[in-house]
Amino acid sequence: MLHPITAIEIIFSVVFVLIIFGVALFLPRKIRKSGLIIVSSITVLLLLSFAIRPYWINYQVSRKTEQLNHYLEEKYPNQEWEISRQEGRQYNPYHLQVRFKNEEGWIYIYSVVNEKKIHQSVWVPSGGNSFEEGKHYEK
Repeated sequence: MLHPITAIEIIFSVVFVLIIFGVALFLPRKIRKSGLIIVSSITVLLLLSFAIRPYWINYQVSRKTEQLNHYLEEKYPNQEWEISRQEGRQYNPYHLQVRFKNEEGWIYIYSVVNEKKIHQSVWVPSGGNSFEEGKHYEK
C-alpha cells in the first residue's frame, strides 16, 4: 500500500507536470518545441527519482548497518546484538535499532551519519527502568 507521504509527493508531482505542460503548450510557436522537450525531461527525471529512491535508501541502509556493526564490535566485543530499522516513510532510515541479546526488552537507537559519526540518540528501557540503568547506555 502506498504511504500517505509518497501519495502526496506523487500528487504534487503530477499537478506540477500538468501545469508546466499546460504552460509549454501556450508558449509561442518558436519555443514551444523546446518547452515541451524540457517539460518531458523534467517528467522523466521525476519518474526516475521515484523509481530509484527506494533502491538508493536500501543501499545506504545496508552500508550504515555495516558501519554500525563495526562500531558495536569495537565498543562491545564478545556480545551479540540484532540491528533493525523501523519501516515507513515517517521514520528516518538512518536511525537503526539495536537489541542486545544480554539485555532483553531494551532498544537502543543509533544515528549513523558515517563511520566516524555514530551515536546513540534514543533509549527505550524495559519496564519502569531508568535509561541510565541500561548496560549499553552511552552518555
